[in-house]
Amino acid sequence: MNKVAIVTGSSSGIGAATALELSRRGWNIVVNCSKSADQAQEVAAQCREAIVVQADVGQDGECRRLAQAALEKWGRVDALVNNAGATKFVPHPKLEELSDDDFLRIYRVNVVAAFQMTRACAPALKAARGAVVNVSSLASFLGTGSSIAYAASKGALNTLTQSLARVLAPEVRVNAVLPGVVDTPWMSAGYGAERFRELAARYAANAPLKSTCRPEDIAETIGWLIEGARMTTGETVLVDAGFHLATPR
Repeated sequence: MNKVAIVTGSSSGIGAATALELSRRGWNIVVNCSKSADQAQEVAAQCREAIVVQADVGQDGECRRLAQAALEKWGRVDALVNNAGATKFVPHPKLEELSDDDFLRIYRVNVVAAFQMTRACAPALKAARGAVVNVSSLASFLGTGSSIAYAASKGALNTLTQSLARVLAPEVRVNAVLPGVVDTPWMSAGYGAERFRELAARYAANAPLKSTCRPEDIAETIGWLIEGARMTTGETVLVDAGFHLATPR
């Protein structure tokens, strides 16, 4: 039987690219969205075998329903990709523009949801000796990104990755991938098309590999962390065209 992966937040961007990459490798896919059901159906239609489950992973009951949907359809869960994310685009110096509710909403999706989804899938993942990949961000490494709340939440996700890697071993490997600037509709909409083009150009000029990343670049790394990397767990893997190495010139 083909292996099964749940990819949260997979109606577009990195999540969609990951669903398609794993499908290309022969996996059955649970495509998840909270709102964009039509886009999720379009992604599923491009997969060899997939179902769409609309669920808000910020809610524990919804996480358990999502895991159960995979089990009812295929009887197994071999991989979980915690990709669903949230932010508020606020320049870092504007401290007054981030409220406690902003922090709580962002943490609920970026940290709590990853914990809840992993917990919901843990028995099946252990039975399959599977893998979890959390989609973090270069922002967690540099304290940059769309807002301070976002960067802090991704730092917490990195710590969560290490904690879960300890408690789910030896059956389940848990790692995180840290993308740099990725050309996705989410980024362009959040920053605005013109500002994002400027940001991407500055990023590419400073990155050693002279490029931003594509969703497919991140998906390829996620695929490796799931199917390969046999001795890798609790790790945070930067996929950023080397931007973290950049120094002022």
